[in-house]
Amino acid sequence: MEVGSQRAMDQMMISQQYKRENTPENLREAAEFFEAMFLNQMMKQARDASLADDLFGNKGSETYTELLDQERSQSMAQNMNLGIADALIRQFNIDEKE
Repeated sequence: MEVGSQRAMDQMMISQQYKRENTPENLREAAEFFEAMFLNQMMKQARDASLADDLFGNKGSETYTELLDQERSQSMAQNMNLGIADALIRQFNIDEKE
């Protein structure tokens, strides 16, 4: 997967988020989406910081690993309480500010 196409997909998903109503459910979904993106970046940076080259690594395995990391980060954001989504919800909750 090319970086440019991934960025275009991310931007499209983000622009669709802006078109939705400001409801607590949509705020929770957007916060979890951000948390998943944050976790994905952490995993990507950890993989890039490896001390040795992968003996069996190739472009196909890199693509598969990136896709697997995306799925893992989404699952972690939904099933683990890291506090990032909760902090974002507290920060942007419209009902509490009124």
